[in-house]
Amino acid sequence: MSVVETDLLVLGAGPTGLFATYYAGFRGLSVTVVDSLPELGGQITAMYPEKAILDVAGFPRVKGRDLVAGLVAQADTAKPTYLLERTALTLEHRADGVEVGLDDGSVVRAGVVLVTAGIGKFTPRPLPSGEGWRGRGLEFFVPSFEPYVDKDVVIVGGGDSAFDWAQHLEPVARSVVLVHRRSAFRAHPRTVEAVQDSSVELVTPAQVTGLLGGEWVEQVEVTVDGEAPRRLPCQAVVAALGFVADLGPLQQWGLEVSKRHVVVDSAMRTNLPRVFAAGDVAEYPGKVRLIAVGFGEAATAVNNAAVTLDPQAHVFPGHSSEALG
Repeated sequence: MSVVETDLLVLGAGPTGLFATYYAGFRGLSVTVVDSLPELGGQITAMYPEKAILDVAGFPRVKGRDLVAGLVAQADTAKPTYLLERTALTLEHRADGVEVGLDDGSVVRAGVVLVTAGIGKFTPRPLPSGEGWRGRGLEFFVPSFEPYVDKDVVIVGGGDSAFDWAQHLEPVARSVVLVHRRSAFRAHPRTVEAVQDSSVELVTPAQVTGLLGGEWVEQVEVTVDGEAPRRLPCQAVVAALGFVADLGPLQQWGLEVSKRHVVVDSAMRTNLPRVFAAGDVAEYPGKVRLIAVGFGEAATAVNNAAVTLDPQAHVFPGHSSEALG
């Protein structure tokens, strides 16, 4: 059995977890990061690495992959141990910390645990007419725009992801059609307006009722309410129908959970001793789920965790710029 010993165990390698890793190093703590995904960056890497992010302080506009690259470089200063493609299953309290068992049989013994699991494990909602077509023209996320160059693309959905991908694929695809079952959309009004002003065709209220082709999708059958079905040329379908999130084994640890989020106090402490939470997974009155908010919560959690590890330490460590002087 592999045993890793560390001051801080971070569960989740998304933006909040990566910034917490850097900050742990700044506080002089050893840090280990566990994530079920094969790459660092969490949802950004898995779902929208090419998407432009506009609400991170200091970056008027930054691509998801570029933000992750910067966070990874910053986190590397802490010399972390990364345990990827592994899931935390069990948590047991010890006299000097906690012991977390992973799904590969290894164990991490940590002084403190910080949960930055975002929304947890996410599973895309299926396209009813798309059974058997995944990997043959049907996808649920757009990690790269390259496969869509000069193709006829049909996007299904009416939320932010559907409209974001329509907006980003419109310049590279031969054509983009967005199909939604209602005439109203859940996406941000500004993005909806931008797509409406582009060459993207909006088909509503309608549903994709069939995918047609051989080894690869060649046509999509679209049924508009009250009309006969029509077929559109299509070599790529993006089903942006949302996803189901699950905190998984963490829900069996005894954490106080509210609507799939872990309840914390102002120091980012959970109801369990030596267990903190930050980022989208954390819940408290007035919570706002933004990447920028997660960064602040990560620093708050790590600074309070440092005091848990050493009661003689100060919560506020001073400014990072002072360390250079």
